[in-house]
Amino acid sequence: MQRLFILWCFILLSILAYAQEETPMVVDSLYREDQFYVGVTYNLLAKAPTVLSQNGFSGGYHMGFIRDIPLNKGRNFGLGLGFGLSANSYNQNLFIDKDNTGNMSYTILDERSTFTKNKFTTYLVEFPLEIRWRTSTPLEYKFWRIYTGIKFGYVIANGSKYKGDLGTVKHDSIDQLNKFQYGLSISVGYNTWNIHCYYGLNPIFSNEAQINGTSTAMRTIKIGLLFYML
Repeated sequence: MQRLFILWCFILLSILAYAQEETPMVVDSLYREDQFYVGVTYNLLAKAPTVLSQNGFSGGYHMGFIRDIPLNKGRNFGLGLGFGLSANSYNQNLFIDKDNTGNMSYTILDERSTFTKNKFTTYLVEFPLEIRWRTSTPLEYKFWRIYTGIKFGYVIANGSKYKGDLGTVKHDSIDQLNKFQYGLSISVGYNTWNIHCYYGLNPIFSNEAQINGTSTAMRTIKIGLLFYML
């Protein structure tokens, strides 16, 4: 019985090996690079007043899905349209407060102020639109890529939090924060690892958010890593 079992195994393996040799590999010539992505960035504030300074780590966390739309026969050039979520924090010395009538105020904390936390946060739904170039083929899953385009975002929640000499001050919503955000983005890398940069084209706050009578006009720059997964 044991010899018969071994013989059947040998015959079965021979048949499978022959089938693999004779059957050509199926190549998907109409492949897409539909991809999930996750990323982490360091968030900077551009065009900020000279008296404003960042401190600590200002981080961003991003995830979403992008639909690939090839435009050429080789399918290594195309467009990408996606949907994602983004959470961002900005640690700095801009104190955001609200008076009894609901009016927001923006004050720079001076050097004599002692605080352990002072930040504002934003949570967005995002819609990236990309022009995509890559060295991929139907059989090559590790390749160089350059994806660049514009990213539209809508702030679904925001807030600020302060802990220091003045106690704990927390606001769940900042009225003067622009709900609609958009900016230029680029991702460059090989395989899973990609350097990602984003530059905001419109201010984070509206003109109503003023420091000493001057609009803040701050914009965001995000620099970090983006990971693509099929």
